[in-house]
Amino acid sequence: MDFEQFESIVPEVFLFVDRRCFPDWEIIRQEIDFHDLTFILEGKANYFVNGEKITVEAGDMLYIPQGSIREAHTFKDDPMHSYAFNFTLLQPSGIIRFPFETVTKNRISSEILNYILEFNRVWSGMQPGYRMFARGIFHLILHRLLTISFHHSPNAHSDIRIDKVKEFIIDHFSNELDLATVAKVVNLHPVYLGKLFKTSTSFSVKHFINIIRVNNAEMMLSGGGFSVSEVAERCGYKDISYFSNVFRSIKGYPPSKASMQKRTSE
Repeated sequence: MDFEQFESIVPEVFLFVDRRCFPDWEIIRQEIDFHDLTFILEGKANYFVNGEKITVEAGDMLYIPQGSIREAHTFKDDPMHSYAFNFTLLQPSGIIRFPFETVTKNRISSEILNYILEFNRVWSGMQPGYRMFARGIFHLILHRLLTISFHHSPNAHSDIRIDKVKEFIIDHFSNELDLATVAKVVNLHPVYLGKLFKTSTSFSVKHFINIIRVNNAEMMLSGGGFSVSEVAERCGYKDISYFSNVFRSIKGYPPSKASMQKRTSE
């Protein structure tokens, strides 16, 4: 799964239901022009998604993508209690399918449940600005679900040692850093770490260091108050010419342009 395709999404929840079903509750068969994300807290229900029968129960997460044909009914002797989000995407336009299974077992963690309960409080309170607040909370729910899906993807390489190296680089990008230095953080041989990092991230350690440094340099230059040479030094580069070449290779334009963009926007 490519996480980047979801970076720009702007979800808009138009219907949120704390659904406490009566024994005869049902959803009539129809095609939906929105995404249905439902979390089952208690009871059971049968959903039919594009003709396929799916039984959901406590702890399950149900995802029905936009454009699906949906119908449902609860179990009369064990009515469902769920939280349902019906939402569209303000951005990007067009149809996008989230990488969730139709039913995911044991997906309601305490973290996600707390987000849902907070959303419920904000949504039902309807205070000024509540839709913006609620959208932010729902964005956090989607982010958490996407993160979990990404780490469970067959193509994802999750290694706690690589995470520690990334965190160290991000926290110490202005210091002198090389492969040997960061290898000590996780007690690995530099050559082995280099291969492991490349396999997990598709980047060399050196390139990742440069990415973090250049991103911080761009923010400093865009914020104003620093010259290019000052920013280069603060981001761990002793040679301004080398810094400029690295910056251009990553961003596609020289560091002086980032500084100019700040001046032209004022």
